[in-house]
Amino acid sequence: MPNDELKTHPDEEEILGRKKRKSFLDMLLEASKDGQVLTDQDIGEEVDTFMFEGHDTTTAGMCWSLFLLGNYPEIQEKLYEEVSSVLGANSTPTSIADLHEMKYLECCVKEALRLYPSVPFIIRRLEQEITLDGHKIPAGVQTLLHIYVLHRTAKYYPEPDKFNPDRFLPENCQGRHPYAYIPFSAGPRNCIGQKFAMYEEKTILASIIKNFKVTALETPESITVTADLILRPLNGVPIKLERRK
Repeated sequence: MPNDELKTHPDEEEILGRKKRKSFLDMLLEASKDGQVLTDQDIGEEVDTFMFEGHDTTTAGMCWSLFLLGNYPEIQEKLYEEVSSVLGANSTPTSIADLHEMKYLECCVKEALRLYPSVPFIIRRLEQEITLDGHKIPAGVQTLLHIYVLHRTAKYYPEPDKFNPDRFLPENCQGRHPYAYIPFSAGPRNCIGQKFAMYEEKTILASIIKNFKVTALETPESITVTADLILRPLNGVPIKLERRK
């Protein structure tokens, strides 16, 4: 996807429709023109990947977010104040503008993905020889990058096991290595649906926090984490929801 398609446009342009942006499907249909070989089946497979491959990872991200918020009630209340201020009498976000206003919620989601990245590792094939910490790694080998470990590096994240959404406030991100945080991978092979996933998570989490108080029944220390295709708790993350009055 071209870089300019990934930029966030001003809210008023999205609300008033002053700029008509192409949908993902429109882009695929255009790619099938001018001699490009992209069949209806190819297009269908690309849409399936975009829409459905992210459902498990996004669900895991939301579950981890709720679990952490349930363990840190003071952070949850701060988030509730922001969500209530933005939504007013509404019980759920009704526009992209609502989601953009909930900046602390985005910090909470990002911090949950730092601690529990839905995809805990990625594999890449080296196209050229590199030297890493004095060791030569030849071209052609496959390398594994453990995102879960990278995200808990104290050099970049003091008290790395602590849930602290303030790490992702703009002023606290300055000077941080751009590849110290890669829950959606990075580079030309990064996740095409990352913006869509963030909108999904913020919409559902805002709706839950607006209407319910979340209490975790276990702690991060008491659960067992397992890495299948995605990072998940071995026996789930039990929480309690109490409707807010």
